[in-house]
Amino acid sequence: MALFGLFSKEKKETLDKGLEKTKESFFTKLGKAVAGKSKVDDEVLDELEEVLITSDVGVQTTIKIINRIEERVAKDKYMGTAELDRILREEIASLLSENNTEDLADFELPDNKPHVILVVGVNGVGKTTTIGKLSAQFKAKGKSVVLGAADTFRAAAVDQLKLWGERVGVPVVAHGMNTDPSAVAYDAVKYGVENNADLVIVDTAGRLHTKVNLMNELSKIKRVMQKFIPEAPHEIMLVLDGSTGQNAFIQAQEFTKATEVSALAITKLDGTAKGGVVIGISDQFKIPVKYIGVGEQVNDLQVFNKGEFVDSLFKK
Repeated sequence: MALFGLFSKEKKETLDKGLEKTKESFFTKLGKAVAGKSKVDDEVLDELEEVLITSDVGVQTTIKIINRIEERVAKDKYMGTAELDRILREEIASLLSENNTEDLADFELPDNKPHVILVVGVNGVGKTTTIGKLSAQFKAKGKSVVLGAADTFRAAAVDQLKLWGERVGVPVVAHGMNTDPSAVAYDAVKYGVENNADLVIVDTAGRLHTKVNLMNELSKIKRVMQKFIPEAPHEIMLVLDGSTGQNAFIQAQEFTKATEVSALAITKLDGTAKGGVVIGISDQFKIPVKYIGVGEQVNDLQVFNKGEFVDSLFKK
């Protein structure tokens, strides 16, 4: 079923523009790979494999895509290179459909109240900005939002979240730098419950070099949240910087070992040609990609929609 039309025309144009660098780089490489070739043969498939890997799709996902195309070529001995775009598009769409990502038309919340999201990710990936943009979009929909500044490792992180709170007009629970992150999370959820909030978003410190401490810290945060809401957090969202390519894979590996990540937000796709990382991470980790960042404006954080993403990626 075509999903075009679920997004507004403006959102679709922003997505098209945000993926422009990835698309241009990908099709330039693909054009060179099939130049002067009329048939999809082993040489073209080898070239295609290199194109996908250098587009940050990832080795394992690339091999999967190549194997699928090989199977189709084997059935149709005379498959031409002119059909390669269509076949590639179909296989990438199929791959994205096999993970746990749901296609959302807009920012939505489940019925549970307050819905609690614990946000994780290393410093510099756009974690706090993503939280700010999320809170702004939910606030614009009439939802009451509470933010918890539990990244107490950096004073800048607490201050940045407070600034977002002021800008958006949502309360921020903060204890300052070098305070107990779980105490902040406790007070944020408590505040959310007592004030009948729709959404509580808690920021955390991203320190991969102390993975054991990170794991212990996140476990403690979850335990204190559950004193108020037994099933909290309802989501653990990992924020990844799409422009870092393969580093995003490594971060995803480390954080999925440290905690039960249930959703992904992939940021900064507009400033990079590495948008293929969305395909690889989605395929390898089978964790739903929920949001993508395709620009600096508040509304440039979009819900991830597989159909729209693939359409924008292959739009000529």
